[in-house]
Amino acid sequence: MFRNLVDHPWVLVILVVLIIALFGSKRLPDAARGLGRSMRIFKSEVKEMKNDGKEETKTSPSTTAAAPTFTKDNEPTALEAKLAAEDAAQKNAEQQSRAS
Repeated sequence: MFRNLVDHPWVLVILVVLIIALFGSKRLPDAARGLGRSMRIFKSEVKEMKNDGKEETKTSPSTTAAAPTFTKDNEPTALEAKLAAEDAAQKNAEQQSRAS
């Protein structure tokens, strides 16, 4: 299936043009940004799941059940703060583009 793309590069060009025609050039960067953000979140969650599994074997079950889901003093984690900042920047950019 993918061998045809390598043997005939014009198929790849047609595919790219078709995608741009369907979704538009304005929406593709937003879609790629959203996909990248989702992948970062997914990777961090998988990493946390691996770390949680290691921590559960080291600690007793009674301490893991009472562990808070937030950080100390309910501060957001670094990832949550970064995602909130990116969302705010994206909303500001969208509002500025609508205003002009």
